[in-house]
Amino acid sequence: MTLNTLLFVGGLVLAMMALLDVFETVIVPGGSRASLKVARRLVWAMLPVWKAVRGRRHGLSTAFAPLALVLCFVIWMALLAFAFGLMSYAVRGDFDPPLKSFFDAVYIVGSSLVTVGLAESNPAGGARWVVLGAGFCGLGVMTMAVTYLLEVQTSVERRDTGIIKLNTSAGEPPSAVILLQRFAAIDNQGDIGEILREGRNWCATVRQSHANHPSLIYFQSVAAGSGWPAALGALLDLSLLSELFLDSQELRGPAVLLREEATRMARELAGLIGVKPIEADGSEPELRQAADQLDGAGYRLRQDCDFANIARIRTEYLSCVNALADHLGKPRSVLVRQI
Repeated sequence: MTLNTLLFVGGLVLAMMALLDVFETVIVPGGSRASLKVARRLVWAMLPVWKAVRGRRHGLSTAFAPLALVLCFVIWMALLAFAFGLMSYAVRGDFDPPLKSFFDAVYIVGSSLVTVGLAESNPAGGARWVVLGAGFCGLGVMTMAVTYLLEVQTSVERRDTGIIKLNTSAGEPPSAVILLQRFAAIDNQGDIGEILREGRNWCATVRQSHANHPSLIYFQSVAAGSGWPAALGALLDLSLLSELFLDSQELRGPAVLLREEATRMARELAGLIGVKPIEADGSEPELRQAADQLDGAGYRLRQDCDFANIARIRTEYLSCVNALADHLGKPRSVLVRQI
């Protein structure tokens, strides 16, 4: 096998790997399973540097995820330029005049990839198909980039709308106890069941979109305040209090369903980005304080509250939720706080 053949085959394989990685990252639900995994490796490479520069207290900024996404497409285009450059250089004799160097080959296919079409040499024979293939691939990747950005924007808007609504009622960072106290203060306890049902719908929506496109996990927005992990923790606390603290049969069903959906969301998203649960404390004293505050707000509490068991349940889901908050450098939710 000649050197030119090896160059052509190597370029073809690299181009196929890059295109497969783009396809599985942008189109296929669940993120990339291809060998390159550009998006995942880039995020894990950027995270430590980003946190070191900004400091752990400040966490990830709103620019982190958009920058990572743009860099992914830059890397994919660079890989395609290199791959098609190898193929063009392998058939350099089919250009008029013939290509003098590998960098000339990258320049020609690169201009085709970005649909500019600048070229100092005219392709002929097999070189025509290489240049044409580069143009199709570049157009396809850029089209997917625009489509993906629109999908990201839509999904983040849906997620953050729920967070903003929750923060309005539960404070910042959100607290389930404060939400219940505020609803009691305005004689609106009857809408707690609706909050539980809306919370379950929010968890299902976010889990579906973020599981299909894991890069959404890292997108932050200024309007969302503490971010989605804190909102998730507050919803889990709200479901726990509604199910095991409040003496209301009407709330038990929606509370159980919300806790199951929210717990599944926390575990699934943590697993997708490789975040392991951390040690957490359900804090039985804090739960007792929450019970006292709810009693003072006028809620009728159950007489058979098992605070030790409730603390154990809370510890289980906080291990994932707090791990996600720490990973993203965002505040955790709180259970008890002064209004």
